[in-house]
Amino acid sequence: MILHVANPIYDSVFKYIMSDERISKTILSALLKKEVVKVEMRPHEYVNTTRDTLSMFRIDFAATVREKDAEGEGFKDRVILIELQKTWLDTETLRFRQYLGAQYSNKINIRKDSPKGFAYPMVAVYLLGHRVGDIEEPVVYVNHDVFDYNGEVVKDGKEDPFVESLTHNSIIVQIPRLKGRVNNRLEKVLSVFDQSRKDAEDKQVLNIDENKYEDDADMMYMLHRLTAAAADSEMRQDMNVEDEYYKA
Repeated sequence: MILHVANPIYDSVFKYIMSDERISKTILSALLKKEVVKVEMRPHEYVNTTRDTLSMFRIDFAATVREKDAEGEGFKDRVILIELQKTWLDTETLRFRQYLGAQYSNKINIRKDSPKGFAYPMVAVYLLGHRVGDIEEPVVYVNHDVFDYNGEVVKDGKEDPFVESLTHNSIIVQIPRLKGRVNNRLEKVLSVFDQSRKDAEDKQVLNIDENKYEDDADMMYMLHRLTAAAADSEMRQDMNVEDEYYKA
């Protein structure tokens, strides 16, 4: 059965689904390739720049992730910050850098259990409605590491809070590169953003075959939320406002 779901590239739809903890955990777990057991939206989570030259939508999360401990014998939970930014249009990186700078200087991101003022580790996620140069992979990971003078990886202590307070990893998603690719868990989750599935007569709607997701309860839940959004008159009006902005 083909479902007609709201297109989550629109800010209003994206905010609607990401405000649902089950969906945000599903998406963030797939992006991080780790189990996210808890998600908390940070204060002022929905921040839009003024619609003068572009739309850039941001949501801040504090995510509790479950990871293997250093010995690899058990698991531990730790909090990381997710700075998620979505934009339709190709834009200068200064906009992204300014926002990251604000997060580095925000005292709310300092760990309360740290007498030395260490910050929570941070991951920047960019959902882009445009391509990045000649990179063909739809999703790329930019991860820092720790090296000695000879270029050898330092294995012990690289997750020290001093290091993690001053550097961050990034995940870049090129939505135009998805194009029907479903080769892993992440691409399956991101397939609801695939713009090649737009309805021929209504770009606010994606046509998705629910039979491809019927074995996945989390994905079916997301699709049902997006179906509800497509039938919501206020949501449609918000999408119309975005369309009018881009027409202008």
